[in-house]
This record gives sequence, C-alpha cells and structure tokens, in this order.
Amino acid sequence: MSSIVVIGGSGYAGSHIVEAAAVRGEHVTSVTRREAATQIAGVTYRTGSILDADDRAKALAGADVVVVAVSPRGAMAGQVRPAIAALAAEAEAAGVRLGVIGGAGSLEQTPGGPLLAESPEFGEEFRPEALEMAGVLTDLRANEGTLDWFFVSPAGDFGPWVAGEFRDEYRVGGDVLLTDENGVSAIGGADFGVAIIDEIDEPAHHRQRFTVAY
Repeated sequence: MSSIVVIGGSGYAGSHIVEAAAVRGEHVTSVTRREAATQIAGVTYRTGSILDADDRAKALAGADVVVVAVSPRGAMAGQVRPAIAALAAEAEAAGVRLGVIGGAGSLEQTPGGPLLAESPEFGEEFRPEALEMAGVLTDLRANEGTLDWFFVSPAGDFGPWVAGEFRDEYRVGGDVLLTDENGVSAIGGADFGVAIIDEIDEPAHHRQRFTVAY
C-alpha cells in the first residue's frame, strides 16, 4: 500500500485519482486550497497550496508519491510551472516520486508533428494553460538528477462533459494523441483515475510522459 498525496485533490482529475486510490485501499491525502466540499471516507483532507513552500514540505513528508493535479488558469496562471519546478527539486531531495497531470495540448498530433495546442481547432482560451503545462514537461525532461517523475496527458476530450460510466478499460500511449477507430480521443474521469493508481501501484513509466485514452 502506497502513501499518496494529491495536490489539487478536489478538481476533476484530482478527485477521481483520490477516489480510485481510496477504493484501492491506498493511504491517500487530498490537498486543496479550500476545504473540500465532498469528502470520501478513509481519505485525509488538508488545506494547502502548491505555491507555499511549507505546504509543499508537508505534502512530501511521509509520502511515497505526490501527484500534482493543478491547472494554471485564473489566478494560478503563470505560477504553476515555477511551483512544480520547486516541488520537483524538493521531491528529488526527499526521495519522493512525483506525478504531474498535464493536459492534452502538449501531445503531438502525429509522430514528430506539431502539438495539439498548435492546431487551429484548439481553443485559443486554453492555449496559455496548455503551453504552461508543456513547459512543465520540458522542465522535467531537463532534470539530470535522480528524480523519479511521470507526466500524464489525458485524451483530447477529458472533463465532466465526457465523464460517462466507469468502463474499467483504457489504453496507454506515449507522446502522440491517442484516438479510436472513429478518430475520437476521450477518457472518462473514473477510468483516468484508475490509470493513475495503476501506474503508482505498478510503475511502468519512469522519467517519462504517457497518455491515457479509450
């Protein structure tokens, strides 16, 4: 059983990761800037921010894995990349594995091709957020130390609007957007959460990005 801390545990991705961990019987802590309105039995809930050094230290203390599920939007825009860089250095020093939930925007449309965020169809309002998370991935890849990290990009369609029913299935890819036979790239929240806990329980990606889709 792993000790897992999810920073941003009340968001869409974070809450599904927390739920999947709880169902699996992991020791899981959810860290959020405000008290979580909905709480799951057996989960430890704490308030804190990735921007605060003391809160990051508390998240790392006793953890096996810290997963960041924070989006650089609104007041957080421009602040998430440096905060994750600081956390990465601290996690490396503490010997804690680090997971980062990015967006689909940093995925390649085709092998070696342009990023999804660079396509004309990508929403202009989401591009700054996608590019900031792409910068986080760049920073992680530039790490030449011993940090054990993984970065996960969900499918192109990922959010409450495609939640659907739990299907207990998913596919894993690398740096290229995964689509099904109809050209659709999607993953439900519950299946995405399970995919992250599967990676934590049986690590398959070390110092790598991967993507998850149906």
